[in-house]
Amino acid sequence: MKIQVVNKSHHPLPQYATEQSAGMDLRANLSEPIVLKPLERCLVPTGLFIALPAGYEAQVRPRSGLALKRGITVLNAPGTIDADYRGEVGVLLVNLSQEDFVVNDGERIAQMVVARHETAEFVEVEELDETERGAGGYGHTGVK
Repeated sequence: MKIQVVNKSHHPLPQYATEQSAGMDLRANLSEPIVLKPLERCLVPTGLFIALPAGYEAQVRPRSGLALKRGITVLNAPGTIDADYRGEVGVLLVNLSQEDFVVNDGERIAQMVVARHETAEFVEVEELDETERGAGGYGHTGVK
């Protein structure tokens, strides 16, 4: 699939790290570093503008290494970029650690996964069909 992109950053376009990678790394596009204090959040620009085909979305997800090693994650994970959005791709980072984290220009801050989606239509009914699970929600299957 080909995706049109305007790259206003001074970094290369996102690319897959391996042949079977699902996500492409997104880089911060900054004129100066951003310091994220503990529990602070910030919208980090990427300098990328994309046009996805109808029926697709781009999901912005955390990078596992940043999450594990530094406590940095994407606050609205996964963030959704709709096919009709034409603004700059931004990454909403949050610092869940107890230490300041510096976001530097060009740093890989998140990953983006392009995925097909369906458009649903709700049909109002009086009741739903019965299932074995029923209304069982969080933790309903127990601990073991």
